[in-house]
Amino acid sequence: MRRRDFLAGATLLGAGGLSACTRKLRDARGRVRVRLWYSLGGRNREVLLAIVERFHASQDDVVVEPVYQGDYFESLAKLRTAVAAKAAPALSHVVAEVVPYLAKTRSLEPLDDYPGMKELGLVPALAQTGAFRGGGARPLVGVPLNRSTPLAYCNGEIFDRAGMRPPSTWAELREVAKALTVPGERYGHEVPISWWFWVALVGQAGGAVFDDEGRPTLGGEAGERALRLWQDLVHRERTMRPPPGRDYDAWNVTNQDFLSGRAAYVWTSTAYLRYLEDNARFPVVAAPLPRDVKASVPTGGTFFVVVRQAPDEEKAAAAQFLRFVCEPDQATLLATRTGYLPITEAAVLRMEREGFFTKHPNDAVAQAQLASVEPWPWEPNLFRIERDIVDPKLEEAVLLDRDARAVLEAARAAAARPG
Repeated sequence: MRRRDFLAGATLLGAGGLSACTRKLRDARGRVRVRLWYSLGGRNREVLLAIVERFHASQDDVVVEPVYQGDYFESLAKLRTAVAAKAAPALSHVVAEVVPYLAKTRSLEPLDDYPGMKELGLVPALAQTGAFRGGGARPLVGVPLNRSTPLAYCNGEIFDRAGMRPPSTWAELREVAKALTVPGERYGHEVPISWWFWVALVGQAGGAVFDDEGRPTLGGEAGERALRLWQDLVHRERTMRPPPGRDYDAWNVTNQDFLSGRAAYVWTSTAYLRYLEDNARFPVVAAPLPRDVKASVPTGGTFFVVVRQAPDEEKAAAAQFLRFVCEPDQATLLATRTGYLPITEAAVLRMEREGFFTKHPNDAVAQAQLASVEPWPWEPNLFRIERDIVDPKLEEAVLLDRDARAVLEAARAAAARPG
């Protein structure tokens, strides 16, 4: 999805006036049909579809019909268009940062009054209550699906050979990146130049990208220091790979550079934990992100949402499926088979009781890092500011070594304008 598609989608969402084709609510067996739009690939898709099959085996009243809609941003553009056309599915999942926007447009069904939805036992840091400042004071509109945080990954073989340990501070990060860089062969450090990782750096520097009133400060001095760290590592110390691409291309390049030994220490998502472990020919050692004045990470991934305009019977069936997803069997399957974090406290307790974290210390690192989560603001312009304003500025600033203060001042001015 091109960056400007968010604004185009927002305009279309407000347009309305389109009509949808008539669709049968029940299948030939009399089951309520629930369309589910999803954006997962590979093993993550396999796990989601396995959960759908488990749901079908558990009851005979509802049939969930999953349809792949492309990556997160393609799917989101399609969802906005479908809402405007009054043809949206009852159930979808969307990136966390867009939930406040969709809630403001009244596109999402409040779920508090559906049976069992207040008793899901969600992990607070990953749920609407803890992932957003003030999220618990608002109607429940998002139920976590695949939730993650940034995580550091070390090539255990390279680190052992160099006698080094994962960096725990920014100063140590500089030292490790320098020691493990081999010019023309390997970078000591690599990370996609993305808002998500920059937000982590801003928090570590003691700042926040939005103030308590929801205004986009972009971290002030802390935001500049975060950006300069990347610029120094790329241009002056030459220990970090320059931006390798945009969006998921950059994430894929980072993963492949790590697996091939061209990057010794990378930041990417907990979502890739199992993938990296399964495909590396060396020990993969996960570590928390290093701190500056404090430890800090944002949450990522997606929330399930139920579309308000769907028929009541279909919405009730969607809520029934969401309760099933949050049961310990399903929540545990999702976490153990992928790198995503367990979304319910019951799943965490089961994994602890069964020794999963002892057998999988990298997952234990990811779980422990939840103590450092900084919640997002409940701000409808959050996603627009991320995609349309800050991300392009970060890429330009790091690639071309632009003045960090000037870049962020321009971004702040653009972010302050009405979307």
